[in-house]
Amino acid sequence: MKKRFVLAAMLAAAPFAASAADNGLSYTYVEGGYNQARIDHDDELLGDFDADGGYLRGSFGVSKSVYLFGSYASGSDSDSVSIELADDTVYEAKVDDDLITTEFGVGFHSAMGERVDFLGEVAYFRMEEEFKVRDEDGTYTDKWHANGGRASVGIRGGNEQVEGWAKIGYLDASDFHGNFVGGIGGQYKFNQTWGLVGEVEVFDSLTRYMVGVRASF
Repeated sequence: MKKRFVLAAMLAAAPFAASAADNGLSYTYVEGGYNQARIDHDDELLGDFDADGGYLRGSFGVSKSVYLFGSYASGSDSDSVSIELADDTVYEAKVDDDLITTEFGVGFHSAMGERVDFLGEVAYFRMEEEFKVRDEDGTYTDKWHANGGRASVGIRGGNEQVEGWAKIGYLDASDFHGNFVGGIGGQYKFNQTWGLVGEVEVFDSLTRYMVGVRASF
């Protein structure tokens, strides 16, 4: 929650500029790497999971101020649980958790300075999660998914070697009932094409960490 308020304060202080400019920030790139989603299920059996996996995302600038973007991320985790029941017996099981998130949308950027852009984005969002609980009686499988939309604003800026971005928005999906979403990230550029990126995103009971390599065009 504190992270969300910090991002909100940062973005509220940023003035909006009406015109776009060529400031060296590329909106056409492909990126991939390691992804970890930390999930708080608020459930004694499922508990908290760290779903590790990979991600792929990209962006394509269709004009000087408009870009299309999309992402795919997956992760999985396994854990053993032991719960003491009311009759003093102990229930033991192994729980597997698989998570997939996809998103695609359209964004707008407008120059706020020589190397700083204002960002506005709208996107379709989908999350799928599958649980497998294995105990002495067999295997129980349950699937869950949520579809919805996200609207965000943010800032992006930097120099020839380092850049950063911060976004805050609102996510409304079938099982989230409206949640603020915030993210902050950065890129270290080896040259005009290749860079190392990292990002943290927070919403509802999920915190996602990403580290990857980006190729900009």
